[in-house]
Amino acid sequence: MKVWATADFRMPYREVGAYARRAEALGFDGIKVADQVSDGFLNAAAALGATSRIQVCAPALVAFARSPMIVAIAAWDLRGAFGERFELGLGPQVRGNIVRRYSGHWVPPAPRMREYVRALRAIFDCWQNGTPLHFEGRHYSFTRMQEFVKPPPIEHPDMPIIVAGIGPLMTAVAGEVGDALATHPTNVAPRFIRERALPQLERGATRAGRSLKDVGLRINCLSATGVDERATRESREALRSIMATLFSTPSYWPILEFYGWQDRGAHLNRLVREGRWRDLPPIITDEMLDTLIPAAPYGGIADVLRERYESLADNVSFALPADPALDPEVARVVSRLHG
Repeated sequence: MKVWATADFRMPYREVGAYARRAEALGFDGIKVADQVSDGFLNAAAALGATSRIQVCAPALVAFARSPMIVAIAAWDLRGAFGERFELGLGPQVRGNIVRRYSGHWVPPAPRMREYVRALRAIFDCWQNGTPLHFEGRHYSFTRMQEFVKPPPIEHPDMPIIVAGIGPLMTAVAGEVGDALATHPTNVAPRFIRERALPQLERGATRAGRSLKDVGLRINCLSATGVDERATRESREALRSIMATLFSTPSYWPILEFYGWQDRGAHLNRLVREGRWRDLPPIITDEMLDTLIPAAPYGGIADVLRERYESLADNVSFALPADPALDPEVARVVSRLHG
């Protein structure tokens, strides 16, 4: 099983390179950088430039805040400079952020993402093979590429495009046009993946004349762990707060509906609207955490992750601890997951 380090979404750009070097030294196969507090492409460039072996991806680059052409140019630059170590990830983000944070417009995201990925592939084909650029869709149209601004071909043009998805429609789009689905930390319960995500992923793959074997699955989970049971419990409580904040957003409720926890999401959403942030964590029950969060001390967390995900995916995420003194423990976890 491959193991990717996950950089905190609040990590400033200036710290990404050091974090990536640390992950590479500990044996990680890749690093997932964020596109929230700082720019995803800049973060990816920092991680790639600071390392020599690991792969790098921003698995949920905010696609709809950017033109596909802008994304294509930056991705082509990184792929050209760092080869197969760079992978392109795309995420739709939620409506409130697209409209009110990025000042974009909102349309149904799944059809738009399908078109977005196809537009990117048309642009890449133009640059690599000289195919005239003529992509016209409902949301995007690209029909102009002058020779003097066209990027040159690169050595590794077959760029994997990873689509982040939660709901059934976006999951199916990932299967139809993507090379892999990147899960969100809220939809990583094994039963949900088996009974809801994988059938939709296969449905999309079938639409494109592919099979489920042609589409990867990237597990972006949050794990509660530490040097002992006490530290693991403290880590778990910190994740209770994070999950409470995430589940206050309706877009993240498919798994709540699956398990019959819809009332929890509605309660969290109401508390946020009332500004009662401190009241959020108790709404997430121990049963919910047991279902959503892999938990064990460092000595056992690899076994827990394997039991949950080895039959589902070949790629799982694991965060580096804040204290580098714990790095030897993390290196052993990574080694066990590889074994």
